[in-house]
Order: sequence, then structure tokens, then C-alpha cells
Amino acid sequence: MNLTLFDLDGTLIPNDSDHAFGAFMVDIGWANGTQWRQRNDAFYAQYQAGRLDLAEYIDFATSVWRSRPLAEAYAARARFMAEVMAPMLQEPARALLRRHAEAGDLMAIVTATNEFVTAPIAAAFGVEHLIAVQLQRDAGGAYTGQIDGIPSYQAGKIERVHAWLAGLGRQWQDFERITFYSDSVNDLPLLDLVSHPVATNPTPALAEIASARAWPILNLFA
Repeated sequence: MNLTLFDLDGTLIPNDSDHAFGAFMVDIGWANGTQWRQRNDAFYAQYQAGRLDLAEYIDFATSVWRSRPLAEAYAARARFMAEVMAPMLQEPARALLRRHAEAGDLMAIVTATNEFVTAPIAAAFGVEHLIAVQLQRDAGGAYTGQIDGIPSYQAGKIERVHAWLAGLGRQWQDFERITFYSDSVNDLPLLDLVSHPVATNPTPALAEIASARAWPILNLFA
């Protein structure tokens, strides 16, 4: 069996789901338009530059919905999936996932976006295993705005993948071929580790690195 890992934002979808969810919070009137968009955009720029303070961002990004009744938050997320995300789940990405599934690969989406936003996206893609930033919840089940455990961000993706494999009774060495699809230089630690890195819809910075290292480049949405 081969192991195939996929980043999500910019890789399987042609946008950033976390940033889009923040914009949706403004659209439905849950967040102040100008102020929220400015901070959301600033955090996104930090992410693209590889210098995001993830803990600070998670506190910000969850603040607008975590104070509301959970049923309301879930309903808003369902609207986001139907109105914003559904058009982003495009056939080229679905075909790529199908090809690896039909080959019998063990597959996972490994994303730095939190589990609240990404769980329904992974489900819509039909991917069973999701490694996302886990959100802390208190004794009553309410989200606290803090990260639970090691975030799946930059080198943290490696630790989370190893932990996930261990939970399945497997280890890295069990696989002859390990492929990782990503668009971002934030994923260089994991791209460097796998046997088959694929720069997918790469940012200019990653495209330059991929060319220098003779990594394949895949453009799903060209």
C-alpha cells in the first residue's frame, strides 16, 4: 500500500477555506465588515509569508462563532458549505482523489485549517482521514479558542501524520511510496520528507523551489 497525503487550501480547492469562512462570517452579519476583513486579510498575508502566529489566528478566527449556540454555528457552517465551498470542490481535484483511492492508497487530507471548517469539506470529498488543527473544548463542549495538541502546521504536520499512522498501527517505513500534494512553502518540512513531493497549484515561491529540485508540478485548476 502507498501513502498519499493532500494539503487542502490552494491544493484540492482553488482558495483558502479558513479565509473564506471568515469572509462568510462578515457576509452573514456575524462580524464587523471592514474591521474583520482587514484582520482576516492580514492573517492570511502572514500565512502566505510563512510567519503566521497560529494560536493568535485561531483565537481570532473562532471568536465570531464560538460564543453562539453550537447549533447556530453548525447551521452557519452548513450554509458556508452549500453557498461557498460547493463550487470549489472541482472535478480535477475529485479525479485526483479517485485515482489514488482506486489504486488502494491510504489517503489523508493534512491541513493547517481547523477541524470545524474542514471536517465537512473532507467528507464532501469522500476522504475518510482528516488531519487538521484540533480545537480545544471545555467540559461543557464549548470551543475555547485555543488549539488542542500539536497543530498540523509547518513541521507540526509531520508529527501529526506520524501520530495518525501510529493510531492505525502503522509507521512511515511501512510504505514504499509516500506522496504529498501541496501548494505552499509552509509545507516544505513534509514535502522534503516524502518520497514523492508534488507541487500542486504552487505559489510562485514553491514553484521556484520545485523547479530547482526537479519536483513535479501539477496545476489542477489551470
